[in-house]
Amino acid sequence: MIRMQGITKTYRIGKIEVDALRGVNIEIGPGELVAIMGPSGSGKSTLMNIVGCLDQQSSGIYELDDANIGKLNDNQLADIRNKKIGFVFQNYNLLARTSALANIELPLIYSGGNNRRKRALEALERVGLSDRAKHKPNELSGGQQQRVCIARALVTNPAIILADEPTGNLDTRTGHEIMEMFKELNQKDGITIIMVTHEREIAEYSQRIINLRDGMVSEEEMLQ
Repeated sequence: MIRMQGITKTYRIGKIEVDALRGVNIEIGPGELVAIMGPSGSGKSTLMNIVGCLDQQSSGIYELDDANIGKLNDNQLADIRNKKIGFVFQNYNLLARTSALANIELPLIYSGGNNRRKRALEALERVGLSDRAKHKPNELSGGQQQRVCIARALVTNPAIILADEPTGNLDTRTGHEIMEMFKELNQKDGITIIMVTHEREIAEYSQRIINLRDGMVSEEEMLQ
């Protein structure tokens, strides 16, 4: 499903060039649950942005479902983001003045999806929050807000979910509840899940851990 070969990413800050990725080679198959770990500055977020078609590599080849992502135009990339990939963020990124249900509907508005309200309600039910449809984010706990984010990621029926520190703002118990949900989505629904985490116990929910250091893959661990 995902194949990266020789991926580099260089940022220019004034006259200085910073190499965020320095030749990353990764393959992720359909239905995998993969964790990406590494110290700050190792390139984790940069790699996730490239995987999610939010940014493009400086060099190397990124193939998603046999499509060469580097050769796609902006509209084609947006179509992939809207239909193939769901995003879950550490800080939730929910609209504060909008209900949980309306937040979940947003990706369908952008993608032009039909039956938006029905699909959003179904996604909310999948994460066990159908009784919170009219609540705004400030009326929900951190764990409930993250469940709304997961429902928003699920509403377009993506093949891949990218989760960037999905338990970073949660207490330990709630974090494990969220990871059990990801594990169920992976095992029962076959969704490929790629997450970034600093926490080893969270990474151990995955089948494989990819460790980054200094913009390169330093080690891969098979767990299951």
